Amino acid sequence: MISELAASTTDLTALQPRQFIGIPIALVGAVFLSLGAQFQHRGVTKVERRTDGDGRGGLQVRQLALLLARPSWVFGTLMLGLAIALQLTSLAFSPLIVVQPLGAVSLVITSIINVRISGNPLNKRSILAICLCVGGVGMFVLIAAFAARETPVTDGDLIEILIVLGCVVVVFGSAFWFLRKRLVALGYVLGAGVLYGFVATLAKSVISRIEQSEFDLLTLFCAIALIAAVVLGAYFVQNAYASGPPDLVIAGLTVIDPLVAVTIGIVILNEAAGAAVWQMIAFVLTGVVAIIGVFLLARAHPGVKSYDDEADTKPAGGQSAA
Repeated sequence: MISELAASTTDLTALQPRQFIGIPIALVGAVFLSLGAQFQHRGVTKVERRTDGDGRGGLQVRQLALLLARPSWVFGTLMLGLAIALQLTSLAFSPLIVVQPLGAVSLVITSIINVRISGNPLNKRSILAICLCVGGVGMFVLIAAFAARETPVTDGDLIEILIVLGCVVVVFGSAFWFLRKRLVALGYVLGAGVLYGFVATLAKSVISRIEQSEFDLLTLFCAIALIAAVVLGAYFVQNAYASGPPDLVIAGLTVIDPLVAVTIGIVILNEAAGAAVWQMIAFVLTGVVAIIGVFLLARAHPGVKSYDDEADTKPAGGQSAA
């Protein structure tokens, strides 16, 4: 009788007790993510004001160097580093598709902090957008907790991930090169979110390979690709801060990042191999809800810069209005 009860409990919950440890660790990491984003945003905006930047064309080398002299930006970077460390720790305990979406908690914290600092209250559409983001991701995690399973990471899995990442880098690199003068916050957020989704996936893959005692040359190459994706994603994030509010940036990262990582986790790493049909449908629907929230926040947020609006405030001579 007891054995039958234990078997039925195992069927209801895919995660083992140890694997639930990653959830609170990921939530603490989300807090540091939101605080780090706020401090980094403050540093970027101060550097832009001092260098007469407008967020177009990406941050210049001189501006990036000046960021290192901004205490707020350095402190924010340290907090983001701690957030990443906690995220990696959570991935060592739990499946990717469970802990990665929990970063959506940082969106709520960042929105509250940004309202108090900027003095721009959130309008009804912005609040609705945040609810869609957090609600969609929250439901996704709830379903994933009962469907996710850890599976061994093979050489074929790593090769597939690296090939897809290479295609992504080419696409976003080309878009930045040819369209950087027209890119706004949402464009940079999309690029950073996709890249960080691969960062989480590569990190989980490397950790799994180490646990499997299979750290070989291919795994080392994945670790190098992980570092490169972190650097390029971080550059995109700084440009997003230069042209949009921090809660928009966090909204994109905490929705697009996990959706990319989760998609790879499901399609390539087979972490949802035991999911029922209704769970797979629910994954798609909740993901769509969260994405709608990001785009709505990009259009409705009172702090988002619009270059067209800025142009309208300048007189014909090209000088900014007083």
